[in-house]
Amino acid sequence: MTKQTYLTGITTTGTPHLGNYVGAIRPAIASSKVAENDGYFFLADYHALINSHDPASVRQSRLEIAATWIAMGLDTDKSTFYRQSDIPEIPELTWMLTCMTAKGLMNRAHAYKGVMQENIDAGSSDPDKGISMGLFNYPILMSADILMFKATKVPVGKDQVQHLEMCRDIAQRFNHHYGDLLVIPEVVVDENMSLITGLDGRKMSKSYNNTIPLFGTSKQLRKMIMKIKTNSLEPGEPKDPEGNTVFDIYSAFASEEQKAILREDYAAGIGWGDAKQKLFELLDEQLSEPREKYNALMAKPDEVESVLQAGAAKARVHSKKLIRELREAVGLSNL
Repeated sequence: MTKQTYLTGITTTGTPHLGNYVGAIRPAIASSKVAENDGYFFLADYHALINSHDPASVRQSRLEIAATWIAMGLDTDKSTFYRQSDIPEIPELTWMLTCMTAKGLMNRAHAYKGVMQENIDAGSSDPDKGISMGLFNYPILMSADILMFKATKVPVGKDQVQHLEMCRDIAQRFNHHYGDLLVIPEVVVDENMSLITGLDGRKMSKSYNNTIPLFGTSKQLRKMIMKIKTNSLEPGEPKDPEGNTVFDIYSAFASEEQKAILREDYAAGIGWGDAKQKLFELLDEQLSEPREKYNALMAKPDEVESVLQAGAAKARVHSKKLIRELREAVGLSNL
């Protein structure tokens, strides 16, 4: 089997939620346990600056997300776990890639076009109102994250496929000019990847303010679950589990046997309160142990910092080597 290098990052804005874990952290940790794989997992704190200008919030989120990865079982000895901002070669590579990237390519980025369309729909005379160069160049920084560590496999949701295709285009153009120095990554879209819905039935996302925090107390977890939006069907009336948020979240954590039982309960007309209670009990049982680890780590940020510093040192062995090669290739080596 050919050794593969997997890379995953989570932006450090807000508190980690169930969707972060199911969609990114859990599959990344699973891939890291395959002996034949190399894993690079990072806190995307430069990306956070695009949308968050509150230093205290960014700092807190970095701690929370780092503690989450560790509490959920990431083996930081077998993988490389680091903060994006601890790798100065990443912004250097970003600039090199920026100088090779056509503006027209960035014009087509979904994130940029989405905000432009919002401005147009709001009747603004300036389609670029409020759009920073951070947002506009976001796919280039993301490309640098990937290309710096020669990632061969980058698992993404469908909404990020375009950015990975842009990364491939940028790397291929760079290689065309300077030689085959950058590894062209493969986009990995898991059609079965659990992208769970939030409290309002839309994709669970901080931008929708519909998330369920991963490590609240048992009481807080139950309170949030009870807020999940459901329809008006009464107890005793059969319910369709498809497209139902309670069943959707339950399925992301349950065994096949547990899902089959709840599906039968839906057909028998289980009340929404009882269905939500079953969801709470399942999640509380699975999260209780990592919750304790998480709380212990949150109380000792120095321990988390030492793990991140060790990860940065490991990562920079590779980033410094590649940037030396790229500097030589583009003409920036010593005289």
